[in-house]
Amino acid sequence: MRILVLYSHPVETSFNASLHETVVKTLKVSGHEVDDCDLYAEGFSPALSRQKRIDYHELDRNQANVADYVKRVEQAEALVLCYPVWNFGFPAMLKGFFDRVFLPGVSFRMENGKVVPSLHNITKLAAVTHYGGSRTGAFLAGDPPRKIVKRVLRAQIKPMAPLNYLALYDMSRATDTDSSSFLKKVETQMAHF
Repeated sequence: MRILVLYSHPVETSFNASLHETVVKTLKVSGHEVDDCDLYAEGFSPALSRQKRIDYHELDRNQANVADYVKRVEQAEALVLCYPVWNFGFPAMLKGFFDRVFLPGVSFRMENGKVVPSLHNITKLAAVTHYGGSRTGAFLAGDPPRKIVKRVLRAQIKPMAPLNYLALYDMSRATDTDSSSFLKKVETQMAHF
């Protein structure tokens, strides 16, 4: 299976970097073709400029500056997101990727004024993440990243596609045992992805 891994963290020595390494290595060992998209290393520009927003609904222009990323998304059969949760949201780099690449004509199309999802090439979805705060705190804040993955992104891909949301909460107080256990859980899940 061709899997696009979207990775969004600027520090190569972070726990998130370890998660990313585990995801990519395990998927490859399991025989998958992995397109490892490290947004920071690739220098992705997340900002949606004035002109890019004006061109957003113009299908002949909206993909011009992100054509390579659009191609990678359209060629993927599965999508794995690997990112930290900051301020109960995605890192700006990942949010910018969605704003700039999940465009009309890519992740959806308009029919009679209604949004029709169109990323049916993606047949599986997973998110691998960690939160600084507790699960209770995230719940009380509405846990936006979890909702976006489980509701918004899931609605854009193949209907009824399997989804796995792997999250380590309370990272600020996690022990080495907690971190190691979570890495092992991620490895096990990715081995069966």
